[in-house]
Amino acid sequence: MSTPHDFIAIGLGPFNLGLACLTEPIDDLDGLFLESRPEFDWHPGMLLDGVTLQTPFMADLVTMADPTSPYSFLNYLKQSGRLYPFYIRESFYPLRAEYNAYCRWAAGRLSSVRFGREVVAVSHDETEGLYTVTARDTSTGERSEHRARHLVLGTGTPPYVPESCEGLGGDVIHNSRYLEHKEALQAKESITIVGSGQSAAEIYHDLLSEIDTRGYRLNWVTRSPRFFPLEYTKLTLEMTSPDYIDYFHALPEPTRHRLEGEQKGLFKGINEVLINDIFDLLYAKSAAGPVPTRLLTNTALTSASYDEANGSYTLGLHQVEQGREFTLTTEGLILATGYRHRVPAFLDGIRDRLRFDSSGRFDVARNYSVDVTGRGVFLQNGAVHAHSVTSPDLGMGPYRNSWIIRDILGREVYPVEKSIAFQDFGAPEGGIA
Repeated sequence: MSTPHDFIAIGLGPFNLGLACLTEPIDDLDGLFLESRPEFDWHPGMLLDGVTLQTPFMADLVTMADPTSPYSFLNYLKQSGRLYPFYIRESFYPLRAEYNAYCRWAAGRLSSVRFGREVVAVSHDETEGLYTVTARDTSTGERSEHRARHLVLGTGTPPYVPESCEGLGGDVIHNSRYLEHKEALQAKESITIVGSGQSAAEIYHDLLSEIDTRGYRLNWVTRSPRFFPLEYTKLTLEMTSPDYIDYFHALPEPTRHRLEGEQKGLFKGINEVLINDIFDLLYAKSAAGPVPTRLLTNTALTSASYDEANGSYTLGLHQVEQGREFTLTTEGLILATGYRHRVPAFLDGIRDRLRFDSSGRFDVARNYSVDVTGRGVFLQNGAVHAHSVTSPDLGMGPYRNSWIIRDILGREVYPVEKSIAFQDFGAPEGGIA
């Protein structure tokens, strides 16, 4: 039997990839990263031309934990001969395709990463205090077992499909597969986007730009009262801080769950520039006559059906403020309905060792652990209900990884910030003199 690893990380999105980069130079920390895909590819269906991240380049895999790391975005630019063009461009925000290329570059330099390894089961040996992870080679079907003292879960948040659209039939797609289906969509007479966030806006803008040359009708349906911009003021950004995590995590569970719904505009809003670009594009195209498009706010999707004979969908819609029901018929249907975390089935073998809250979601501790010992299994992302807007924030990934490394290793390799905010999020103890 091989020597157990210190930890096994399952899934290789940006957060676990950042953990791999930060642990690579630590000689006395042995980690193994297992990813089912054949290579790193971050939201390939949404790598639209010219689209940028909503976070600056410093929110890369490592910089906020170790600015000297060879796996930084700036080093990637230097090694690829793009540092001066990026400098001259004078924008903090990398292209999304560029960020994906950077992550692929970093993944290709790591010795601890194994692609094409689908985790199918996890068990725990109480006597040895070890987890056994069973993985299947996706190219050969061969199974292998790997043991470790700790686990780090980074399987991400799968695409969410509304209950009314489950098993709908036809060629309805989630926005995560937009680019691969774009040509087929544009051959249809009508296309409808359902959703309210950045992805919905990016797809609407992309399809609107070619609406007159392709000749389709374009609809955008959102239950939001308006097209909310992402809140991006500096004092609001202090909510992506250690201070706010401490405050938010200490709140009662019902309060945290309520705030989760109220804070969506902090990380699910639309970039203000994009909202204005959409209006300007609508204005420019309307100069030649009416644009065949509808933007429907305050409108919730309540039902959906597919007519195979004519290849069209009928959506049952509810105008919330008016309380009015109506239908919309469309040939193409894109669900920009976001992502939701699910507990992976491969964890069934250790479910009794994991903690869950009253809603059946992981009960995530302040140190990002989700197991009964508080130091055995750690979670990347999927914890907005416990860590607020910091959970999906790329810039907080290195901070979280610094915590995880410290808890696994027993010493602080990368300094963990404790207080950076100018504002107080909670009431001071004893009052203010």
